[in-house]
Amino acid sequence: MSEARRKAAPPRRAKRHWALRVLGWLAAFGFLGIIVGTAAFFIIYQKTEIPDVNKAFEANTTTVAWSDGVTMGRFYEQNRTTVPLKQIPKRVQDAILAAEDRTFWTNPGISPTGMLRAAYNIAKGEQLQGGSTITQQYVKIMYLNQDRTASRKFKELFIATKLSRQQDKSTTLEGYLNTIYFGEGAYGVAAAGNAYFRVTDPSKLTVPQAAFLATVLNNPTLFDVDKKANHPRILARYQYVLDGMRLSGTITQAEQDKYSKALPKIDKPKKNNKYRGPQGFLLDMAKKELLRRGFTENQITGGGYKIVTTFDPTQQADMVKAAETRLPKKRDNLHVGMAAVKPGTGQLIAMYGGPDFLKSQINWATAKARPGSSFKPFAVAAALQDGRSPWEKLQGDSPIEVQGQEFNNEFNNDYGDVDLQYATQESVNTAFYDLVDKQMEDGPEKLVNAAEAAGIPKTKALEIGRKNPSTVLGPDPYASPVDMANAYATFAAEGKAKELHVIKSITDKTGKVVWSDEKNLKQTQAFDINLARQVNKILETVVEDGTGEGAKDLDRPVAGKTGTAGGVAVEHRAADKACDGCKAGTDTLTSWWTGYTPQLSTSVLYRAGKTGEADLDPYSKDEAFFGGNWPLKTWLAYMKPALDGQDDLDFEEPEKGSVEESPKPPKPTITPTITPTITPSGPPTKTPTGPTNTPTGPTNTPSGPTKPTKPTKTPGWPTITPPGSGDPEDPEKPGGGGQ
Repeated sequence: MSEARRKAAPPRRAKRHWALRVLGWLAAFGFLGIIVGTAAFFIIYQKTEIPDVNKAFEANTTTVAWSDGVTMGRFYEQNRTTVPLKQIPKRVQDAILAAEDRTFWTNPGISPTGMLRAAYNIAKGEQLQGGSTITQQYVKIMYLNQDRTASRKFKELFIATKLSRQQDKSTTLEGYLNTIYFGEGAYGVAAAGNAYFRVTDPSKLTVPQAAFLATVLNNPTLFDVDKKANHPRILARYQYVLDGMRLSGTITQAEQDKYSKALPKIDKPKKNNKYRGPQGFLLDMAKKELLRRGFTENQITGGGYKIVTTFDPTQQADMVKAAETRLPKKRDNLHVGMAAVKPGTGQLIAMYGGPDFLKSQINWATAKARPGSSFKPFAVAAALQDGRSPWEKLQGDSPIEVQGQEFNNEFNNDYGDVDLQYATQESVNTAFYDLVDKQMEDGPEKLVNAAEAAGIPKTKALEIGRKNPSTVLGPDPYASPVDMANAYATFAAEGKAKELHVIKSITDKTGKVVWSDEKNLKQTQAFDINLARQVNKILETVVEDGTGEGAKDLDRPVAGKTGTAGGVAVEHRAADKACDGCKAGTDTLTSWWTGYTPQLSTSVLYRAGKTGEADLDPYSKDEAFFGGNWPLKTWLAYMKPALDGQDDLDFEEPEKGSVEESPKPPKPTITPTITPTITPSGPPTKTPTGPTNTPTGPTNTPSGPTKPTKPTKTPGWPTITPPGSGDPEDPEKPGGGGQ
């Protein structure tokens, strides 16, 4: 075949790369998806109807009930006054817009970036965020519920878009400004002006006041001005609002510079009478627990919930009567904190934080204080966990040397060699120093572990105590009466512990129980049953023949422990500084009695002075304000009626051989004029803490009317009290151990 006749081969067709084909299909599906999505959006948009305004918006008041269901009080009746937009000046409107939605007048009612953020949160499985625009927030308030679900969020987007197209922006803004929650029970800008500044007419609000209101509405809890810790973040957002007002032309740069320096002066009206008296502390504690469990201010004040608390009305009445009548004759600036817990449940059934919440918000039942020797039972538990026996011999003579320092017993008494049971009964300080700081490896660490297991909350001060030899004598603000009542209740319940709480159940407005202590709080076995029975047996001896003998008057089995903590009272600190610490250990700062039966654990604390740091000793004729005297008497005044009619129950006996009687040395003769001759061997590296005192109980009360000369007490081990670690504490003078 000739070359001319040969047919030319057709050109080879190149194959398309598979990746290009995939991209082509993806592009096609993408365009199809856009078309379908757009069509779906318009179909849903057309079918979406703006519902009638939620007439139930009239905020449903949340009620608070006693444990028997009878109403105790309410969280804010709705405080709302509607005003037309023309009565709300432009500076107030602009402040709200600067804070919440700077593109309000031009946006379509929704925020694309907010939608993307919501989608991202859904993909991560996180809780949805609130509406980004004012229109969305208004829709949520007026037309929808407060649930943060995907379906509610999508409804909000469509309704907001349609509302923005069909309703004038001014109408939406007016509705928003009259319904948004500002905290303090105030709905709408008119009510908010009165709640924070006593200004009932919005037209009279100044620029700084308007900017402040715009600041707090973002999150009334996070920006609660009553909490000083919130002030830096409040000021930062307040300055952000002012900057937005400058950018919008509402204020000048000079005005922004002037107003940005500080928040406007807050002038709140007096609190509602529902908080008057001792009951105000119960309502306040219930509200704080709701916040801690994730409920918002808006839900608490207007969610229509029924809150059933753990507080028993009869027990509460008995406690108030005891705390306000069974007191020393001298009562000026004397404070009593009391708490009672039902063992094994964590339920706080009664609490006395003070005579009137409206006059002082310091709750003396929850304010942490120096527990003194009330902390020794946790050392007993730690020792038993460490495998030590209750009759192991310990040094009872005074002084004892620990890490180069010498420490004494109360009044420098000698007890000879004593066992743990007797050391607890008579509160022998040197024996507990010997046990925790010499006999036990990492004793303070094990002591803190036992205290926290029992129910003492973890705090910075207590964590520092893990390395502090004086922790066993409670020299720093480790606990409150509420904490101690619950921790001792763990022993009463044979080692069973449950989180302390004041809310039994929460029911929403539909009748659904959304939270209950039975379902949501779990009981744990914090200590071995036999170990807890051993602790009970040892603490019973404190009542049978020790520092708490007065509790025998209850005429039923009781276990408990006295405690006092000393130091330098606030009124003597200037003189103490001038004399280089010569007054260390001369004052009693706290005095405790915590006692329990199998059915009830109750703690009583006495403090004095405006901040609870004054000397208690002038209020008693004893050598010191012992826990076995007035705290125990007040405890009895409550426990007698509280247990009236209940079974007379014994504590279960520990296993045979767990606790045995051992020879007890005779009680030493107390000579109040003895002055310790042993002092620390060198200057401490940290601030000295004060006395380490051991009470001898109310039987040591002088028989004559004249109070004997008070002996000088021995300073305790140096410790640090972290600033802010206690509720009203003076960080400059930590105070010392206790009896």
